[in-house]
Amino acid sequence: MSTRFTIARLGSQGDGIASAEGGEVFIPFTLPGETVTAARQNGRATLMSVLEASPLRIDPACRHFTECGGCALQHYEAEAYRQWKREKVVQALKVKGIACDIAALVPCAPHSRRRVTFSARRTEAGMLLGFVRALSSEIIPIEECPISLPAIVGALDKLRALAGLVCATPKTFHMTVTVTASGLDIAVQDAGKLGDSQRRIASNFVMAEGLARLSVDGEIIVEPKKPVVQFGSVAVAVPPGAFLQATEAAEQTMASLVGQHLARAKKVADLFAGCGSFALRLAAKSEVHAAEGDAPALAALDRAFRFASGLKRVTSERRDLFRRPLTFKELNAFDGLVFDPPRAGAEDQSKQIARSDVPLVAAVSCNPVTLARDLRILIDGGYALKSVTPIDQFLWSPHVEAVALLEKPKQRR
Repeated sequence: MSTRFTIARLGSQGDGIASAEGGEVFIPFTLPGETVTAARQNGRATLMSVLEASPLRIDPACRHFTECGGCALQHYEAEAYRQWKREKVVQALKVKGIACDIAALVPCAPHSRRRVTFSARRTEAGMLLGFVRALSSEIIPIEECPISLPAIVGALDKLRALAGLVCATPKTFHMTVTVTASGLDIAVQDAGKLGDSQRRIASNFVMAEGLARLSVDGEIIVEPKKPVVQFGSVAVAVPPGAFLQATEAAEQTMASLVGQHLARAKKVADLFAGCGSFALRLAAKSEVHAAEGDAPALAALDRAFRFASGLKRVTSERRDLFRRPLTFKELNAFDGLVFDPPRAGAEDQSKQIARSDVPLVAAVSCNPVTLARDLRILIDGGYALKSVTPIDQFLWSPHVEAVALLEKPKQRR
């Protein structure tokens, strides 16, 4: 049975929130001020109809919107959407008592996502390839995706065929597709153990279709062209499944903010360095020490540095910074630092940075809540927060990146 609701505000995941008997109700694909009918199940409800639409409601860009489980806010007017996403950063800092001017959100263009993870499963009707409906295990097959680069969308039929060739399980598996300078890099996870015949057929398909690489559970099956991405002036051959920022434009924005802040630093530490998206750019002006726990990513960074020209020295260290953060004494060897941890943030590492006398620090984050926690630690340790720039690279989703720049008066050593 449907119930009438009035939407008061948007929640942190982009759902509309209505007050009702028994508590708040979260209703996806609604906007503040709207009157809607929805079928309620405890604290959530499924939208049935919009009785009174917000003036900020617009037509979505994709036919799969509300079904595929990817985008949450295609129906929200662009400027209002950007303000909402910026406000997520503002509120996270406010909770921790951090006052700072927050820059306007750096927007994300459609058709710019270079890395997409599809879900796939074999059915009696054929191979399903698409995204999983929210709060469900149902795969919604897709025919378009306005957030992704055209190279990915244009290859959907090829990717569906390849999924059928590598599938050795009745269960759902995943296929991560990355656009590189060499072509599409396909990393498959949990598709089952490939037989010899499957390997041969899949390899022939990859070569015939001009794909760069196919890997399954980290093992390279075939690599006709080594997948390469560009970090500044340096070409990096990335390992299978390597982390990359979702869009090249957002990565460049982050790198520019970090690079400008650390321009005076002669020795820089890059913590959670990945394949070197910051380190290899910073090495144009500074000596860099890169610390990263993932061995293949670190090896790619080191190899790229050794084959590059015109860079300052780059050293690398495999280190689990969650279990063994760089100590403040180690950090005191540097006059600049950037850290870009996963969503969990870098609480223990931040405590060591706070005790150090590194004068210039750049904090990069994909989670405003853990960013705020880590910034609070740094500020309490004597750092001054100079700026925070929110960056959108997950268009129409609730996710937002941010780059925070901090300074501490240099101490005598």
